[in-house]
Amino acid sequence: MQVYLVGGAVRDALLGLPVKERDWVVVGGTREELLRLNYREVGRDFPVFLRPDTHEEYALARLERKVAPGYRGFAVEFGPEVTLEEDLARRDLTINAMAQSDDGTVLDPYGGKRDLHARVLRHVSAAFAEDPVRVLRVARFAARLAPLGFKVAPETLALMRAMVERREVDALVPERVWQETEKALREPRAGEFFKVLRACGALQPIYPEIDALFGVPQPARWHPEIDTGVHTLMVLDQAVLLSPLPVVRFAALVHDLGKGTTPREEWPGHRGHEERGVALIEALSLRLRLPGEYRDLGVIVARYHGIVHRALDLRPATILEFMERADAFRRPERFAQALLACEADSRGRAGLETVPYPQREYLHAARDAAAAIKPSPSDLAANPGAGIAQWLHRRRAQAVAELRARSAARPHPAG
Repeated sequence: MQVYLVGGAVRDALLGLPVKERDWVVVGGTREELLRLNYREVGRDFPVFLRPDTHEEYALARLERKVAPGYRGFAVEFGPEVTLEEDLARRDLTINAMAQSDDGTVLDPYGGKRDLHARVLRHVSAAFAEDPVRVLRVARFAARLAPLGFKVAPETLALMRAMVERREVDALVPERVWQETEKALREPRAGEFFKVLRACGALQPIYPEIDALFGVPQPARWHPEIDTGVHTLMVLDQAVLLSPLPVVRFAALVHDLGKGTTPREEWPGHRGHEERGVALIEALSLRLRLPGEYRDLGVIVARYHGIVHRALDLRPATILEFMERADAFRRPERFAQALLACEADSRGRAGLETVPYPQREYLHAARDAAAAIKPSPSDLAANPGAGIAQWLHRRRAQAVAELRARSAARPHPAG
């Protein structure tokens, strides 16, 4: 029985990146041997075991045969006769198909080190096309490794495009689409995920709402980049710079979905795109079974980003009404996240990436000033029942008005 370190741990060590988790493959071993060594079996589809002292995953070397459509349509074969090379051959990319023996020797039967040096994401074999999840995984690795200069190999992109044309990606289940998307949103170049999907034609069947934004013009006065799809990915880039939270990055990504449904005769204007965007976000959330926090923040940003951009020009009463509708007093953290996504929207415009955005600071201050108003016992006694809500609204509006009077900031246009 031989044990090898495999996959991402080998790749990241060779790239000089931190190794966050380690996976192992067992060659020449059996399930019974590992159980005798007190390994705990956890695999559902094939034998995977947790080592008793480190709790790291050890999988028996295996083969896979495509027997049905979709990413679950595989028959798995395992046993002591399966070689390391056969196990590595079933992996997606060459840079993920390397192994390291216990003496530190790297075994690289498919050219992973070569592609690491060339900064190329290349499929191991034609078997890549059997699993549509790999389209998502390649896009996610592009988002992770783009800062190091990695690009998808042309032949791999062509293979992904052929998979889309054969409608292989239609077999992807919502949970897996979202799992890979959420991981991609955490990456340093999250926008590359969507660029790669679009380049191979997969964005339209997987995220038609985002794909519909490309080619839709916006007023050049506010959007020098013109194209709404280009703007959307610029906004995502800015959200990555402003926040590590994937929920903020998602809200930035979907803030303008409504512009994809604007009638052509109304271009480049997009009156009413906010509410159309809300409906699209709710439908997307239902289709992919998104967590509620993603849906809710996306809806808030889509519905109110125009108000946030105009905050320094709005009456205090309008500002207070917006904060109440956005539930800013009960959910201050979510309100702060929404403001970050709105700032990303403002900065995600050609040539305007570094323009200050005082709206965020002003609205934080307005929320804090309004939230600081607390009724005293005498106020409660003087305003019984529903009267206290009216009192609180008046006092909060007054607090925001006083803040506005002290503010010397001036707005800058955003759209």
